[in-house]
Formats: sequence, structure tokens, C-alpha cells
Amino acid sequence: MARWPAPGRCKTRLAVGTGRRRAAAIQARLTAHCLAAAQQLVTLAAAGPTPAPELVLAVDGLGRRAAQRWSHLCVGPRFAGPRFAELRMRRQGRGSLALRLRRQLGQARREGARAVVVVGSDLPTLEARDLLAAFEALERVPLVLGPARDGGYWLIGLAGAALASSGPAVRLFCGGDRAISWGSDRVLAQTLAAAAAAHLPWQLLAEQGDLDRPEDLRPWR
Repeated sequence: MARWPAPGRCKTRLAVGTGRRRAAAIQARLTAHCLAAAQQLVTLAAAGPTPAPELVLAVDGLGRRAAQRWSHLCVGPRFAGPRFAELRMRRQGRGSLALRLRRQLGQARREGARAVVVVGSDLPTLEARDLLAAFEALERVPLVLGPARDGGYWLIGLAGAALASSGPAVRLFCGGDRAISWGSDRVLAQTLAAAAAAHLPWQLLAEQGDLDRPEDLRPWR
């Protein structure tokens, strides 16, 4: 899931310290990096005995026609990354982050996916092996989460019973008895509590840090 890398349409918290144009340039680089890691996973998996994952870019911050142009460019001149021969693109649609996440999972379920992994595009240390670890975990448990240093999560993956019906996903993103405090440092803990209430076993991946705020840039400077 990514936002269109245009000044003023992405990385608003980062732009406070960098300016809108520089924040948009960083968003473009991050999106290219994320797509490259995902494409590497697809390439590696294509040589294995199981079907390779399908790469889908769910984009926000631009209209339908612009999204189609971006899809045809397949990351185009704005990006430092490669072009992709088999990159599907769809718009995230309106609503909260929880609603947009549920929408992506629901669409994958209707298309017959057996396992789905969703990541954002603000992960400078993301590697193909991180995504591979998520899919391997989903062969054992129905829920996998990548903890983020800010108390949220950088990846969520669902398979089996957690993906087969909308009920578990609703609890994970709405919190069941207690709503998920999106944007807070309690998102991961509340999501795990909702998973326990829904009787969903889970596995946690290695912790990573999102690049959201000016101070997050310090290690990369």
C-alpha cells in the first residue's frame, strides 16, 4: 500500500522537517525500494515448487486515470527502481486505514487468494527475505504481524480461517470489544488482543522501523 509521491499528498509528518518536495522524493524512493523487494520475492518463488505470489500495488492520493498512467509506467521516471512486467495496480479507496486494509484483504479473498501479506511503502530496511518469512509463517498460523518500533505493525498477513471469512478481519481492524487506536503506540497490542479474542494463533516477525517523521531519517543520513 502506497501513496502517490507528489508534494503535499504524502509524508505530511516527514514534510514538517524536510519540506514537501523532499518528502515526496523520499516517498518515491521508498516505494521503489518496497516494490523491488517484493519483485525479488516473486522472482525467487518462481523457481520453487509452489505458485509465486502476485504483486499488487494499492495506491492512494491520485484519481483513476492517473492511477492507470502510473500502472502503465510501472514506476516510470519518478522512481529509481526497475519497471515491472506483471504489476497489478488498484486504488485503495476512501476511508480510514482500517477500512482500506480490510478492503484489500476482502478483494484478495474474493479473487481466491490462499494467503495475503500487506505492507506499507515506508520501510527502508525491507528485504525479500522478510516477505518470504511472512508467507512461510502463514503455512503454520493464520495471522502474522511485523512489529514496528512505534508500537504499530509494518506487516500483516492472513491465511486460512483468518482470510476465509470477513469476521476475523473485522475484529483485527476494529478491535472487537475495544476499538483499535490507530496512529498510537498501542496498535500492535490491541491487534493481538483482538486476535486472542477471535482465537487466532499468530506469529511475530522481526521488528522494523517506519520512516514517518524527520527524526526517522537520522540513521539514513
